[in-house]
Amino acid sequence: MNLSRLAGLPVIAGAGLAGLSVALHYDGPCVLLSPGPLGQDAASALAQGGIAAALDPQDSPARHAADTLAAGAGLCDPQTVHRMTQDGPAAIQRLLDWGVAFDRRPDGTLDLHLEAAHAHPRIAHAHDRSGAAIMRALIDRVRATPRIVVLEGTTLRGLDAPDGRLRGVWLRHDGLNHFLPTTACAIASGGTGALYAAATSPGGNRGLGLGLAAAARAGVELADMEFVQFHPTSLDTAAIGRRPLISEAVRGAGATLIDETGARFTDELAPRDVVSRAVAAHQHAGHRVFLDARTALGPHFGTHFPGIDAACRAAGIDPSREPIPVRPAVHYHMGGIATDPHGRSSIDGLWACGEAACTGLHGANRLASNSLLEAFLTGRDVARDWSGRRFAPAHAPVHATDHAMPTGPAPDHTARDIGVWMSAEAGILRDAPGLSRLLDRLTPWVATDDHALVGALIARAALLRRESRGSHHRTDFPDPAMAPLRRRITLSHVMPQPLERVG
Repeated sequence: MNLSRLAGLPVIAGAGLAGLSVALHYDGPCVLLSPGPLGQDAASALAQGGIAAALDPQDSPARHAADTLAAGAGLCDPQTVHRMTQDGPAAIQRLLDWGVAFDRRPDGTLDLHLEAAHAHPRIAHAHDRSGAAIMRALIDRVRATPRIVVLEGTTLRGLDAPDGRLRGVWLRHDGLNHFLPTTACAIASGGTGALYAAATSPGGNRGLGLGLAAAARAGVELADMEFVQFHPTSLDTAAIGRRPLISEAVRGAGATLIDETGARFTDELAPRDVVSRAVAAHQHAGHRVFLDARTALGPHFGTHFPGIDAACRAAGIDPSREPIPVRPAVHYHMGGIATDPHGRSSIDGLWACGEAACTGLHGANRLASNSLLEAFLTGRDVARDWSGRRFAPAHAPVHATDHAMPTGPAPDHTARDIGVWMSAEAGILRDAPGLSRLLDRLTPWVATDDHALVGALIARAALLRRESRGSHHRTDFPDPAMAPLRRRITLSHVMPQPLERVG
């Protein structure tokens, strides 16, 4: 494709739910970057449980907001929480209008699941393949919209914003580097699961969210980078990389967490950080942990959760007859590019949405199934902010050289090495010596390795937060601080230089 004709168009970096939402809500031509075929390996498509919204007459957005604030452990932005929970029902209606086939009860009303830390059933779903169903409908709509130019096999590799104002983006397209002038880019590239040895999100660079690294290198402000959520129930396999998720909705349907003796040891429907720590502690004590759905679902397991049933059977497990072996795995990153209610970042012309953004909705711990809601609504917010603006740079795109990429000596480690280090030192349980060791390993490579850069930002933020709150648990500071504090950091906090020892 001749990219010259795309000069000046706003660019959306990432084609998960947030990126598709920007493209579909925007009323003008735009460029949508997808690292692979549209929809392939997008974390949004892997979402099982569904999307949270107060849809039942006995529920309300205020109750949804209260549950969100409680899960966030004092670090949510209340205005953001109330705005998004208030907009939840309309978001579901828009998705229905766009062709998403959510499951319904015999009377025609939406079938709503209960998930952990929700006081009321409010999860709209499509069996246990909710994300895939939403993505299919939106991808069909994108492909039918001529004003959206989709560049498949294309990744964002850098941002040109030397004076704090975006002038263009570097892309990797058809095996070449290109510079595309634009004064508007939305980072919608997802989270950071690929930094860890085991995660529920896609692996490799697609699971890293390369837009986050590009934005950090451009000097953007990041927030809450230390808050990494571990889902308590991924399928316990020997594999390194992506692990199948056993949805929280299975526990919501009555499945219990047991050990090898058959004994329950925790409240299955407590917030995710609480359950993850309980599972990890039980395993650390030498136990195996299982999710037992035999009594609650039994032979009906495959009917209610066909995707999970297939994943279990592929691993040689029949969940209708035997407990499912589980362990925590990285699932979601609450931190990211700090944004205002319109999705704007600290760089003029750069927006962020979805998991790559830090909006203040999740605080220290995301409430189950709020992620798809946030992705859809923050994409909408970016599109609304774009509407009516003029994006028209003066020069044409040119082939870029490798200065679009990190330059310098090649790292002497692999992404898998970093995954092992991150899991060991910045996992569910953390302390100052471990985080300092991690920074010592990563800091020399932050200028040349995107994995090392994002990992170092998480480690640095975790070292600075000398308390335990939500998904961040310091064994050397096990209690929460008196006053909750949201911290912003930038690239300057992890550039190669002698690091101040904190903690």
